[in-house]
Amino acid sequence: MTVVPTIEVGHSHCAVPGTLERFRCLFNELDKGNLNKLPDVYSEDIQFQDPLGTVKGLDALTRYFAGAYANVLACHFDFEDAVVQNSSAAIPWVMHLRHQRIRGGREIHVEGISHVVVKDGKICYHRDYFDAGQLLYENLPVLGGIVRWVKGYAG
Repeated sequence: MTVVPTIEVGHSHCAVPGTLERFRCLFNELDKGNLNKLPDVYSEDIQFQDPLGTVKGLDALTRYFAGAYANVLACHFDFEDAVVQNSSAAIPWVMHLRHQRIRGGREIHVEGISHVVVKDGKICYHRDYFDAGQLLYENLPVLGGIVRWVKGYAG
């Protein structure tokens, strides 16, 4: 059974479902060659944060993603249903990433969640929560084995 979100015409939050769909599409198309699509989803005054950095403004976000995607071979996301309250949403995801410098380009999976706030049909706040160790440290040649051992020992 498919649940269709209710859109209230004229309501201040009516743009949220469409913005979230554009967000999902963007991140399943994004690469270093099409960062010009960011303004379709993000406001000029975007505030972005993830475990690896914090930036403010669309230009800074574009530079940040240019660096992040510089050595990406392939990346796509499996998004789960968003939890939406007014103009705020939490969107769980699994990232499937192939990166030149991580595990020799083999695919890794990273679980995370994005918290976004929509204003005037664009995302003005975006914070990603994920385990940086799952993304990076566990996949480094020597350090990865140690991190995986420590996580197994502690867990």
